[in-house]
Amino acid sequence: MTRRTLRLAAVLGSGGMLGGAFFAQAVASPIHPTPAPPQQHVLLISVDGMHQSDLAWWTARYPHSALARLVDGGTEYSHAQTTVPSDSFPGMVAQFTGGGPGTTGVYYDDTWNADLLPAGTTDCKGVKPGAEVDFTEDLDKNKAGIDAGQGLKGLPGSILKMTGTPQTLINPRTLPVDPKTCKPVYPHSYLQTNTVFEVAQGAGLRTAWSDKHAAYEILDGPTGTGIDDLFTPEINSNANGYPAGNDWTTDNKATEQYDTYKVQAVLNEIDGYNHQHTTWEGTPAVFGMNFQAVSTAQKLPSSDGLKGGYSSTDEPGPLLQKNLAFVDAELGRMTAELRKRHLDKTTTVILSAKHGQSPTDPTQLTRIDDSTLLSGLDAAWKKAHPGVRNLVAHSVDDDGMLLWLTDRSKVATDFAQKYLLAQSGTGTDINDKPKAFTAGGLSKVYAGAAAAKYFGVKPGDARVPDLFGISQYGVVYTGGTGKVAEHGGAHADDLDVPLVISGADVPTEVVDTAAVQTKQIAPTILSLLGLDPNSLVAVEKEHTRVLPVS
Repeated sequence: MTRRTLRLAAVLGSGGMLGGAFFAQAVASPIHPTPAPPQQHVLLISVDGMHQSDLAWWTARYPHSALARLVDGGTEYSHAQTTVPSDSFPGMVAQFTGGGPGTTGVYYDDTWNADLLPAGTTDCKGVKPGAEVDFTEDLDKNKAGIDAGQGLKGLPGSILKMTGTPQTLINPRTLPVDPKTCKPVYPHSYLQTNTVFEVAQGAGLRTAWSDKHAAYEILDGPTGTGIDDLFTPEINSNANGYPAGNDWTTDNKATEQYDTYKVQAVLNEIDGYNHQHTTWEGTPAVFGMNFQAVSTAQKLPSSDGLKGGYSSTDEPGPLLQKNLAFVDAELGRMTAELRKRHLDKTTTVILSAKHGQSPTDPTQLTRIDDSTLLSGLDAAWKKAHPGVRNLVAHSVDDDGMLLWLTDRSKVATDFAQKYLLAQSGTGTDINDKPKAFTAGGLSKVYAGAAAAKYFGVKPGDARVPDLFGISQYGVVYTGGTGKVAEHGGAHADDLDVPLVISGADVPTEVVDTAAVQTKQIAPTILSLLGLDPNSLVAVEKEHTRVLPVS
């Protein structure tokens, strides 16, 4: 491992791929937990979509910005990678559990489980197992409302009045059902491991978090109570008043407004109140939020008169530059509030991202209609096996491909793999012009037992996809032209994210060039709080190391 203390301007480099098996660990010396000051805090900020290259680009041009000050004031890990698949749900779960999808059981926010029963099942006797596990906005009592159906008046301005226990806003009829109990399975009970929040809470520490769906109550952990104050305004609700306001992600200015609600929640918590600023609770030991604006700026072709995505390789376009500036300013508000409350000496700030976004080279974009591929697969399967049902039970295709099949045999998984790799056709490029593709847009397909091995689980596992396809660089699976980037796959652009630890008791101006993973954030948080990292089930199972910060 190489560790060098350098001026930031001299170390602006590109990220790299992690090699080896899925459970390969970064070479890093663990910190042994030591008693922390009684007022120690960890503030975690996830800037969804941000790459390490974006952070380097910004700080090189704005060396006196809030982001640059954060980097200069701590340790920057220049070769950090998030989970595979690079979806928000497993990415965030990893940061608070220390484990990847094979351990946590969380592969995406919308998956399939071969053992559970369909949502809405009330009489479980004789019902055939196999059900969609949809932990998106679809769980909300009212997904059109930013309060997820709480019924607040004066929205969106009153959104900070939203409950801190969003489990109450989930419609149980939308949840898959456990055949043993015939009861709905909430996200928190679906998680196979405990979380940082549960460990901290068990030590008598206060916890808080802000995220984009009520389904993020998964971070409560199996106890269902790990987060004292969980603020989850619904991002995919109606953003009334905006030209493209069918939700807060389709107009980038709306996304910025949405993010400011969560920033205000964090500011209220820094001040010692709950997110609503109605009761004094004391500043949480573990708290934070995710930003969405950078992600939408990367994905939208244009918004608010500005071109989205990248101008050229790793060169943020006008809309993305605007959003990097937005995040920088909002981060500056939070760090200024820490100083104002004299918490800067006892608070460690961790900056990272749930996922990156691909491609960062706009010339490589190839949009492919995945519905055509999958309907063709079903038709070919039924032609070869008359009388059978569709082969695809469920699919998630963003810039990678995850398939769960109705027939999990080797014959079926091999058939799906062979079919997809034989497909060619025409998609669209960055300019919406026709662009040819081959091999179904895939560079590698893991099928059946190979997919299970890739994720470190046994063949036949109820949760693991039957087929995991790694796309060719630049491929985005979409039926339209409304995206210029996506995440979920396994390319470097999906995985290479920033990771900075700055503030209390952290050496300044350090750049660590060793390969690390964002799941190492979880044990590091506990170590910084003086708690035992091995209290996390996933850390014990995967031998996840604490990040070296001293």
